[in-house]
Amino acid sequence: MANSNQVIKPKINLLNNKFRITFVSFLAYFAMSGMLAPIGIISGPMSDAFNLPITEITAGFSWLTFGILAGAISALFVFNWVQLKKLMIILYCAISASLIALFFQEQIALIWPILGLVGLCAGTGLAGSAFIISRTYDDNQRASMLVITDGWFSLAGIVCSWIAIYLVSRNFHWSGSYQFVALVALIMLLLLFFSQLPNSKNEPGDSVNTETWSLKVWLCIFALFLFTLGQNSILWWLPTYAEQYLNAPRDQAGSLVGQFWSGMFAAQLFVAWWVLKIGVQRLVIIAGITTATGSIFMWVYPEIDGLVILALLWGFANLGLLKLVLSLATQMLKLPSARLVSGLLLSASLGTAVSPWLTSQIVEASNTRFIIQFGTLCYIVLFCLVFWATRLHQADLITNEAMTRSS
Repeated sequence: MANSNQVIKPKINLLNNKFRITFVSFLAYFAMSGMLAPIGIISGPMSDAFNLPITEITAGFSWLTFGILAGAISALFVFNWVQLKKLMIILYCAISASLIALFFQEQIALIWPILGLVGLCAGTGLAGSAFIISRTYDDNQRASMLVITDGWFSLAGIVCSWIAIYLVSRNFHWSGSYQFVALVALIMLLLLFFSQLPNSKNEPGDSVNTETWSLKVWLCIFALFLFTLGQNSILWWLPTYAEQYLNAPRDQAGSLVGQFWSGMFAAQLFVAWWVLKIGVQRLVIIAGITTATGSIFMWVYPEIDGLVILALLWGFANLGLLKLVLSLATQMLKLPSARLVSGLLLSASLGTAVSPWLTSQIVEASNTRFIIQFGTLCYIVLFCLVFWATRLHQADLITNEAMTRSS
């Protein structure tokens, strides 16, 4: 009987553990998006609730985004100091408690530091989740799984945007959608308690973290910064633009954000399969072109009814570009280390961090239409960088192959 238990138990734990830690990683992306996606929707109600200009409210979310940036920076080091499982439990316990506290807080001066703490924990946890995926799945599956994590990011954009629209239109508390994210964090805690996570600490003699990052890797890093800056420049101001320029009602203007995430979610389900067929290098070029082109329609099309459909199509046209760039960068080194994954996410987090302040300054100096045009410019430069990186990588592959043959 004892021998039977010894044989069966490891098999069950192995299967369930891989499922649990993968699901935790997906939920980490869901939670992050759930905090960022509703910003453009709840900024108006917060402006009304606290009697402050909407530009000041939007700029205040810099606490959240710079917290995410700080978390991404800490992820470069903290995983070598603290056991991954223990750290993840601490992080998502703090997130759930802080988000719940927002519902009871009526002083704007205290709300921002709370969001800063949430961002710090979420930024660190996201890097941990990406590391879990990179070490749980091999090269052939990693790109597909990373795109699926973006699918969960998009799914949260859909769900949390619509929750925010529903609650705001019925005059519920502005933090209502954040309470749903708190519930997600509690579910993550439950899963983490019963899971075994991979080791994030450096092994003796491990040379993975000392591998030099070449120019092509740095091009991908800067491209990720431009992706989040461009996306936030458009999505956070698109509802306000629709209200001001297209005379759209608030709920219909807010639905543009949900439509974008719906399209992106559908695309990522498709891309998770397609990337296995044509490869990351080809697909990232296609996605760069379609993302930049699709964003132009956001500030060109003059009617709200058509813009709702175009937002859906533009979301699909993104084709999971962020994770395609990240996957491309991980293929440029022999083995993706926790430091590389954290560095890539740090760049994306930096783009998110500067978005509230930078876009608010641009809007104050110009208008909401120009900030959306600025987002398109970010995507165009991104495409140029990614195209350059793929050419460099292809040249390196040819050189290495020639050296192998000659030897």
